[in-house]
Amino acid sequence: MKKVVSVSLGSSKRNKTVEAKLLGEQFEISRIGTDGDFKKALATLRELDGKVDAIGLGGIDVYLYIRGRQYAIRDGLKLMRAVRKTPVVDGSFLKRTLEREVVLYLARETELIRPGTKVMMVSAADRFGMAEAFVDAGCETTFGDLIFAVGIHYPIRTIAQLERLARLFLPFFVRLPFQMLYPTGKKQEVHDEQKARRFASYYRDADVLAGDFHYIHRYLPPTLEGKIIITNTTTAADVDLLRERGASYLVTTTPVFDGRTFGTNVLEGVFVALLGKPRAQVTEEEYVDLLHRLNFKPNIVKLN
Repeated sequence: MKKVVSVSLGSSKRNKTVEAKLLGEQFEISRIGTDGDFKKALATLRELDGKVDAIGLGGIDVYLYIRGRQYAIRDGLKLMRAVRKTPVVDGSFLKRTLEREVVLYLARETELIRPGTKVMMVSAADRFGMAEAFVDAGCETTFGDLIFAVGIHYPIRTIAQLERLARLFLPFFVRLPFQMLYPTGKKQEVHDEQKARRFASYYRDADVLAGDFHYIHRYLPPTLEGKIIITNTTTAADVDLLRERGASYLVTTTPVFDGRTFGTNVLEGVFVALLGKPRAQVTEEEYVDLLHRLNFKPNIVKLN
């Protein structure tokens, strides 16, 4: 049995272990949350190194890719470099392929995404493939990177504007402690009521809310009536919350295993384990080929 473990800076309350059979291989897939404790994450990674088939880094990005430019997050690199033997991934490579394919599938095969659909992407810097796909599908897309990561009331309206801001700010942001930019540990459970009221219009004006679930949840308004949520890493409790708030559909970009969707870092870890080679040696074509062989399609759940 192949073992893939995601070590996350997120809450340990979201831990999960499942078994699944993929392309004839039996997998044990686990998530270990370290509650925002960076030192604990480092220790856990070193303990697992050489004992599992692949390791995913959860609750943090290592690489951000925007129009051919790569930005490396300092804290993410520290975690990745703690692993010496086992292939370690952060899901960024798969985001560029899987999540782009998900949006194009929804536009081609469903009525959920149509030209003119108003999309609020809570963060595009970590999901540039998804961002480009929404634009290519003719959606009216707003990128909320500065709103949800920094708390600045500044919507980004175009890919070109996103690129300019990335070149200007990301070289600085990637050197900051990651906890300043993204909720980790218990902060993932905190709901900022004041900012939720301040930023409510971005939720209200959108047909689709897309991207990282923790960012979506960060300023979640009392009602999501009729909204389509496109995300992943949702638990059963998250699904119940979205249903209670009136969301119409939940689309998860990664497969559901035992009632839970894992992050792209987990799925990328599975792919690396199936291919039996280090991440640096895997090509985009190999990822796309595995996606087709596994016949992965977005999981679409009608909530209301």
